[in-house]
Amino acid sequence: MSTVKISVIVPIYQIEKYLPKCIDSLLSQSFKDFELLLVNDGSRDSCPRICDDYAKRDARVRVVHKENGGLVSARKEGLRQASGKYISFVDGDDWVDNYYLDILYKLAESNAADLVVTGHFREFNGKIETIKPKAAGVYEKGDIEASILPKAIYDGRFCEHGISTYVWNKLFKRELLIRTLFDVPNDIVMGEDAAITYSYLALTKKLVVSRIPLYYYRQRHDSIVKSIENPQTEYYRLGLLMHFLKSKLQGALNEDNLNEQIRYYLYSQILVRSGGLIYDNEDNLVFNPFLNTGAHSKVIVYSSGSFGQHILSTNNKNHFFEIIKWIDLDFHHLNVGGIYVQPISSVRNDQFDQLIIATINPSNYEAIRTELSMMGIDREKIVKITTDEKEITGLLHRLGFDEEFKFRAD
Repeated sequence: MSTVKISVIVPIYQIEKYLPKCIDSLLSQSFKDFELLLVNDGSRDSCPRICDDYAKRDARVRVVHKENGGLVSARKEGLRQASGKYISFVDGDDWVDNYYLDILYKLAESNAADLVVTGHFREFNGKIETIKPKAAGVYEKGDIEASILPKAIYDGRFCEHGISTYVWNKLFKRELLIRTLFDVPNDIVMGEDAAITYSYLALTKKLVVSRIPLYYYRQRHDSIVKSIENPQTEYYRLGLLMHFLKSKLQGALNEDNLNEQIRYYLYSQILVRSGGLIYDNEDNLVFNPFLNTGAHSKVIVYSSGSFGQHILSTNNKNHFFEIIKWIDLDFHHLNVGGIYVQPISSVRNDQFDQLIIATINPSNYEAIRTELSMMGIDREKIVKITTDEKEITGLLHRLGFDEEFKFRAD
């Protein structure tokens, strides 16, 4: 096996529409000393042929065909085949800047870093948003242990990560990743990136965080699941992730801090997937996180992303709120249950009782709240989500999560 500086691993499954753009962006890199590992995870569309065609045209491309086993298993197979000093992960429906690998490599080598974190672009419906890490800088092992890890998953503001969960805006050392990735269970199918990122961070002795955006993350409408068919299955999957994180980080963090970080992370994921309102198996409401927002309230929902879609889907089933309008700054044609997204200029204060901003990120919440206020929306009508630790702990226990964050179904 020849040695290269970077091995780029691309897991591939049913993304034929987007794959050529992804591969082309990698093969046009200014940095040349890399191999491109295309891991076809049993894709049934034309992805296998696309991969093979690129391999015939460029010697840097190697294709691995395997039976479908999920994202974690595909990344593991790519790592088994990799020879680079560093590993980069790219999702096959995204694409990268021409200097993606060049900048990642220089950041790693110039600082002798085990892990490099950068900014990224979010592309949604043709609009591009730039997202940059806050904690830019170079961190030694002592800094990581004292200030990075204790805020990596939950930085003290609900629910904001100190270090983003994503693997694709990062560069990993292969020797350390081998010690991390192969411990991640293949049946973790929610939060796969978080399982890798945070367990790897616990082994990191030198970290570089750069604000340079290099990666284009494509937020697809068809990648957002709009309803939960089986909440028990989702809780079980979340429990697998949270318990794994606790087991991997318990030697690096004190127990109170670790439990707090995972508790808020789990709560945030449950809220997004449930649409906020949480029901039992008999469709009885057991938890409403939206403060001062009761049954039959006339509600406007802001945001057509995952959380917003889940709020509408849940309400479409249970009819707790009277949702009179769905708005977004990124206005586009989309509907759930016959309610279509409208521009924010369509709102009047006399139309509604409360407005829910469907985000769990406090920075985004405050920015959106400010924009809405400038549009004349009454700030007092904009809903907050409860972050009371006792309430959250009680909810998790009622749902079936134990002290180790495993899900125990009745």
